[in-house]
Amino acid sequence: MRYLGVASASAALLLGVAGNAMACSIRDFSATAECDADGKGVISVTDVDPTGVPAEVTVHLENKGADERLVGTKRIENSTAEGVTVTFPEDWKPNAEYRIHITAGSYVNEDLEPLITPAEACTASDNPPPADEAPKPSEEPADEPSDESSAAPSGDSSAPAESPVPSASESTAPAAPGDSGNVPGPAGQSNLAETGAGSSTPVIAGIAAVLVLIGGGAVYFAMRRRGASRG
Repeated sequence: MRYLGVASASAALLLGVAGNAMACSIRDFSATAECDADGKGVISVTDVDPTGVPAEVTVHLENKGADERLVGTKRIENSTAEGVTVTFPEDWKPNAEYRIHITAGSYVNEDLEPLITPAEACTASDNPPPADEAPKPSEEPADEPSDESSAAPSGDSSAPAESPVPSASESTAPAAPGDSGNVPGPAGQSNLAETGAGSSTPVIAGIAAVLVLIGGGAVYFAMRRRGASRG
């Protein structure tokens, strides 16, 4: 019985030591200041606790040993021995100091070692985006001009419309004689058109005067001949 009691006590002690070794501790957590794929700063905190105890991570920017600004708080669930990481976007400056506090149930409630950022800040990536991520051109058609703007210029447009050019027959051919009586002339020639006078009136008047003179002469000579025959 004595040996049995000693063996039981030893087994309990070993189990207790093993349990304490597997329990969540501050050593399961680590933090780094990094740059992401886009060249922007991030602070990453990793939990490798194999027991999966939920943990809360709080990050503060420090200034001369005091909290200057809260960066953020995140929770880690179901951690594994391979590690579960949470990231905090932060445009950190070179050689800046951050305080990271861990709370994990009743096992951990303390700070990690102060995190000092690298001496070189992050720089934006100069690599172009992959072809499959390149911005696609808009599928919407470009604005088309409205019907009013694309229509032909209206009559009040600044460019005057060209008047139709008369054909040679319309512009140069004189009016036929037979048609002159049907076409109304200008106001000054309206009386002549109504009485039958035209461009040949002087000629006709001259011929009539000659005929009158000839007729008068014939009468005169006839009368003289008659007088002579009587004498």
